[in-house]
Amino acid sequence: MNIYFACSITGGREFEPVYQAIIAALLADGHTIPTAHLADSGVIALEAIVSPSAVYERDISWINQCDTLVAEVSTPSHGVGYEVAYALNIGKPVQCIYRAGRPISKMLSGNSHPCIQVNSYQNPDNAIAILRSFLSKHAPL
Repeated sequence: MNIYFACSITGGREFEPVYQAIIAALLADGHTIPTAHLADSGVIALEAIVSPSAVYERDISWINQCDTLVAEVSTPSHGVGYEVAYALNIGKPVQCIYRAGRPISKMLSGNSHPCIQVNSYQNPDNAIAILRSFLSKHAPL
């Protein structure tokens, strides 16, 4: 599957090890993830050299081309919220995951859109299991 992975960049990198574990597992499963670089420790410097308009155009194109969007939402992020809403608006399946016990936006937890699932996880292995289950249900025919 072609998966758009969304996570916080400028809002905070507290969950970077989780991002890295998720990306490694999904790539090992054979998925294509154009945003895999977002899990890298040097992503802030890498993205700093790209203009805001180029990031917007690139990311919207990737969302349009993806089969599904997966978002780690433990850290509040304007960009991730925008990406989730955009993906839902064009009918993409969206899985949001967050660390159990962390408060998340009620715009996510209260969203009844039929294409979104929001789940908490206990640890990276649990997050990966949730994502694998979600992806198995949304694999293209």
